[in-house]
Amino acid sequence: MSANPFPPLRGLYAISNGPRTDLLDACAAALAGGATILQYRDKTDAHARRLDEARALQALCARHRVPLIVNDDVDLAAASGAAGVHLGEGDAPICEARARLGRDAIIGVSCYDSLERARQFAAAGADYLAFGAFFPSPTKPHARVATPQLLSQAKTLGLPVVAIGGITHANAPLLIDAGADAVAVISALFDASDVHAAARRFAALFETLPS
Repeated sequence: MSANPFPPLRGLYAISNGPRTDLLDACAAALAGGATILQYRDKTDAHARRLDEARALQALCARHRVPLIVNDDVDLAAASGAAGVHLGEGDAPICEARARLGRDAIIGVSCYDSLERARQFAAAGADYLAFGAFFPSPTKPHARVATPQLLSQAKTLGLPVVAIGGITHANAPLLIDAGADAVAVISALFDASDVHAAARRFAALFETLPS
């Protein structure tokens, strides 16, 4: 586990849904609305554009004092100066990402529906553990299904726990009550007509909780 300079992960974890022409404006609205971490997610192979966008988002996140995480791509995270990377199945192992990005990088991992996978990654030095999908997800309609009980079980591993997959303002409280330190949101945030207002509503769910 790293000693990154950011506060412990808690709150709205915004995940961008690029490519989109208004990416920077949408992400700025999410951060202004209260997102506490931003992930740049773009599955295309437009390398030059992705690097430009990641660098611009890193500058934006620095102004908000919020970490930028790059989805899947360790090299892009390094080149853009991002705070860290999120690794899924088939991506680089944690040790390689740590060696490339440094000891203070934030390295998150997708654990899907597996507590055993979470145990392995916690032992390998992950900084947070993400589980899901908990609800039908327009981003990943065929994702494995996780149960809220998995969040409470994962809390025993001593790392921040992130819930993802089909999360809306209406169903997020169930996951927060089950132990999620953060809720990762794509569609319900970045497909909203008012991204700032949507982010504010998610952020408000955490404001009444103990710190």
